[in-house]
Amino acid sequence: QVQLVESGGGVVKPGVSLTLSCSPSGRTASSYAIGWFRQAPGKEREFLAAIPNSGNTAYYADSVKGRFTIFRGIANSTVFLQMSSLKSEDTAVYYCAAGRYGATASNYNYWGQGTQVTVSS
Repeated sequence: QVQLVESGGGVVKPGVSLTLSCSPSGRTASSYAIGWFRQAPGKEREFLAAIPNSGNTAYYADSVKGRFTIFRGIANSTVFLQMSSLKSEDTAVYYCAAGRYGATASNYNYWGQGTQVTVSS
């Protein structure tokens, strides 16, 4: 079993940067890729970025490529999503998930509880 805890969400103004954290735990946590997704009210869950269980070869959705960066911390456990030039349309609940590397939600077996990001002037 893998547990994931997201943190770092909040209310920010357009144009600023924000970094979210995903802390996986559990005996097999290090075996899984980590993906970040978001879901805005009334919309489907959207893939953002993924990183494999080893190495830093990241994969991004076209909608966030160049603005969002996924990376692992020095200890290789916590995974971060650095978001820059935030827009109002980035407002959503952000989730991290552990599973098989890829862009499809069904690849991921374990999900965090989500953290709210609101971009508003």
